[in-house]
Amino acid sequence: MSSPSFGIQSWCFRNFKTIPEFTARLKETGVKATELCGVQADFNKPELFDDVIAQFKQADVKILSIGVQLLAGKPEERNYFEFCKKAGVKYMSVNFQPAGMWDAFKQAEKLAEEYDIQLGIHNHGGAHWLGNTAILEHIFKNTGKRIGLTLDTAWAIDARQDPIKMVETFGDRLVGIHVKDFTFTSDRMFHDVVVGTGNLKLPAFVDAVNKVGFKGFTVIEYEGDVENPVPALTDCVKILNGLIK
Repeated sequence: MSSPSFGIQSWCFRNFKTIPEFTARLKETGVKATELCGVQADFNKPELFDDVIAQFKQADVKILSIGVQLLAGKPEERNYFEFCKKAGVKYMSVNFQPAGMWDAFKQAEKLAEEYDIQLGIHNHGGAHWLGNTAILEHIFKNTGKRIGLTLDTAWAIDARQDPIKMVETFGDRLVGIHVKDFTFTSDRMFHDVVVGTGNLKLPAFVDAVNKVGFKGFTVIEYEGDVENPVPALTDCVKILNGLIK
């Protein structure tokens, strides 16, 4: 995990839908890189791609990845890969549905190979079918290396998985990381908090990531304070910058 590959998920700024609004606030945190989601860019409109990419270049903000994109084997999903190609992006965080999943995986692998993209399954919590280690192990045993894992630390904890053990288990398939942290109420409702102040053992997690020789992308994700996420995200950045090598 290193500074050049360190950004913030654009979903954190979902109330700021234009690229100039988003990038201005992103840079207030001291970060100039992002995983870009569909709030600030429509990946289904190729006619807008050049303008979107130009706006990010003008703002001097690097797009590390896009996502999280649902891949279900539909022809129009090629647009996501076309955007990545135009933008020089090598990573995509993705989701799949159980119905028709093996056909979807096959199509996704084919497109990923064609466009030289690494796909990372996003483990979206305890209520999500891709949220646990057993399912992910089964998928990775039956797919190629183009399909890996974008490990979301908070959602791993929500699914009662240990994100540190997940790094150790899936080190060779680790494509990206969402550094995120939760606390929980007595009825297991989750609440976003500054990374390292909740249930995520952040120093040990960073050590585990470094030990497996991780070379992918890292983004912070904090979904609280929608109207003004900058202060909390700035704290997240300071904490993570104090740990990365």
